[in-house]
Amino acid sequence: MQTTLENLGQLERRLNVAVPVAQIEGEVQKRLANLAKTVRISGFRPGKVPLKMVAQQYGPQVRSDVIADKVNETFNEAVRAQNLRVAGYPRIERKQQDDPVAADALEFSAIFEVYPEVALGNVAAIAIQRPLVEVTPADVDRTLDVLRKQRTTFALVAREAMPGDRVTVDFAGTIDGVAFPGGQAKDFAIQVGEGRMLPEFEAVVTGLKTGETRSFPLTFPADYHGKEVAGRMAQFELTV
Repeated sequence: MQTTLENLGQLERRLNVAVPVAQIEGEVQKRLANLAKTVRISGFRPGKVPLKMVAQQYGPQVRSDVIADKVNETFNEAVRAQNLRVAGYPRIERKQQDDPVAADALEFSAIFEVYPEVALGNVAAIAIQRPLVEVTPADVDRTLDVLRKQRTTFALVAREAMPGDRVTVDFAGTIDGVAFPGGQAKDFAIQVGEGRMLPEFEAVVTGLKTGETRSFPLTFPADYHGKEVAGRMAQFELTV
């Protein structure tokens, strides 16, 4: 077995391997002989099938299996001999030969990557600073406020909507009399003052009661995330 190793990059390698054809043919004949002992072919008793007939029927498959096994075997031997730390699976490429029948060796290449060599430096001289954090009463109050908001519960009220309220609305918007994607919704919840809706939209919702309806124009900002409506004026109808 002949091998040569090429560096294709920092981690990529190509291993070129040549396996004598005599080894392959010897293994093929050995396997065919073993197969002839058990193979069943019509007209012959088990173990009495002529080796030539076995080779005609099973030879190509046996040769293919032998080549695959020999490629894997020789690749693993070459990796051990070169002391390579292979990462992942290699890509096997068989070398095209002008006259495969006359060739005395099967040549193939295995392209693969290796693990990088990592050298550990001296950490004895490295200084580590432990960060110190002071928790102030303001930090505690801010965290408690966040926890309160996370655990908010809502109850129905019979008054106008105010900042902090959650208002459920139906709305439909059109541009030049035509509905546009994202401009309609049913049972849509808005928490007034959170800033998730455009300020002009929240301003209309604020002050409305359950059952009230409003029609209003709204001009989308030029930098609005919905490019198809950015900078355009829409007409909305909204019901609480």
